[in-house]
Amino acid sequence: MKQSIIIIVSVFFIFTFSLQGQTKQDSIDIKQAALDYIESQHNVKPEQFERSAHPRMVKRTFWTNKKANNEYLRETFTDAMILLAETYNQNGDKFPENPKKEVIILDVSEKTASIKLIADEWIDYMHIAKLNGKWQIVNVLWQFNDSSKH
Repeated sequence: MKQSIIIIVSVFFIFTFSLQGQTKQDSIDIKQAALDYIESQHNVKPEQFERSAHPRMVKRTFWTNKKANNEYLRETFTDAMILLAETYNQNGDKFPENPKKEVIILDVSEKTASIKLIADEWIDYMHIAKLNGKWQIVNVLWQFNDSSKH
């Protein structure tokens, strides 16, 4: 009887841990995707952004139409973000000398992850998917820390 319980418990643990799917390398790669996203703008390296984002990534935020006095959803896509990484900080004056870039992994499954990136003036929530062995950003929802800037 005692041997049967040990076998059942062992099988349970093996099955449970085999389903988890997240490895230490996954965590490193997920964090790197988020860092490539923000550092591509710091460093004016569009190729760094391309490395982090899926070609069909969508970035969204709410925006305010002051004339109509209403809010709407504003979308940006991978191609526009590549251009942004290429041009936004060309003069080196858009970020502090030591920019804030805190990556918090909120949840990870075998092929999907949710993270929060806290940067200088904004917060980005990201969905990252593992496609063909590579973690890539597929969705971003962001806002300024001060939402009145929208």
